[in-house]
Amino acid sequence: MRLISINVLKEGMVVGRTIWNEAGHPLLHKDVIVTNRIVERLRELKIQYLYIDDMISTGIEIEETVSPSKRIEAVKNMTKAFTDVKRAKASQASYVLDQQSKVLGLIVDDILNSIMNSSEVLMVLTDAYLYDEYIYQHSFQVTMYSLAIAKELGYSYEDVRLIGIGALLHDIGKLLIPSEILMKPGKLTDEEYEEMKQHARFGFDILRNLHSVSLLVAHCAFQHHERIDGSGYPRGIVDFEIHPFAKVIAVADVFDALTSNRVYRKKMLPIDAIAIIMEGRAKLFDARVVDAFLRSVVHYANGSIVLLSDGRRGIISKQNIVDVTRPWVRIFEEDDKLLDATYEICLSDHPLLNIEKIEVDYVVPAE
Repeated sequence: MRLISINVLKEGMVVGRTIWNEAGHPLLHKDVIVTNRIVERLRELKIQYLYIDDMISTGIEIEETVSPSKRIEAVKNMTKAFTDVKRAKASQASYVLDQQSKVLGLIVDDILNSIMNSSEVLMVLTDAYLYDEYIYQHSFQVTMYSLAIAKELGYSYEDVRLIGIGALLHDIGKLLIPSEILMKPGKLTDEEYEEMKQHARFGFDILRNLHSVSLLVAHCAFQHHERIDGSGYPRGIVDFEIHPFAKVIAVADVFDALTSNRVYRKKMLPIDAIAIIMEGRAKLFDARVVDAFLRSVVHYANGSIVLLSDGRRGIISKQNIVDVTRPWVRIFEEDDKLLDATYEICLSDHPLLNIEKIEVDYVVPAE
């Protein structure tokens, strides 16, 4: 299967991967033949990319680190827990969340076990799932990224788990932000932005009163928007004042925000978001955390069509666990002509060959 933009999705193409809603129901099944009505519906749902099956991508598999069933179950449980907190009075939020702490801990354990048992870099497919509320998807994915980074940094199992809980709850304070600010499609006013920034402090106030989790979890919520140069919020603290766990979550949080659809901005491809993270290395984000992040996540997702520096085109066919920046590529086009037979290369074996760009809008000539 291969990844394409909704802009080039056409009637007659075959869906390569099921799209799910937050209730765990399939909205579009794998192997369905695309119709014009399906294209229109996907546009309405603001789907930007999806996977299709065709001849040049036969046999290319895209397996998420955390299975769809585990993700759907986790998000269901998160939704219930967070909704209970949202409905409670502010003074009761900590008590209500305390009652849900065991369920939330089990969610982290499930994600952590999946990551610990995988030898591959972290693969996350955000467009395979649709959620009515961004906070649930975001919190789940930030947890995955944070756990992968923490594992790569060599933290103990207990500390990795603690970072995971901190990541799962890092945005809990947003439940106290008015929906008209949280979901505003346009740019926030200065006053609205100042209120939005309060979510870090609100989260700290909720979490520091929990009896069931470490106070470090509260500091993860408090500090995940702080930056090592002092330009973050809510306190503008600098490098040595920021807890190491919060530094991990800060990178995971920004990466997921950039690679997810927001009400005010379309998502980026992972490699474009990675470039932004790299720009902030040792300026905004801890260098060790960024380096661990780069080793932990997929840069070029399987099924992505890429243009190589020598003009050949191919599809990312599998990851290279030795160097995630140099994956395997199935070459299907040379000199702008489709090949009769494809062949595979590993970019690590070709040091002068680079990926120039990902071409999600590319249309195979035969189509």
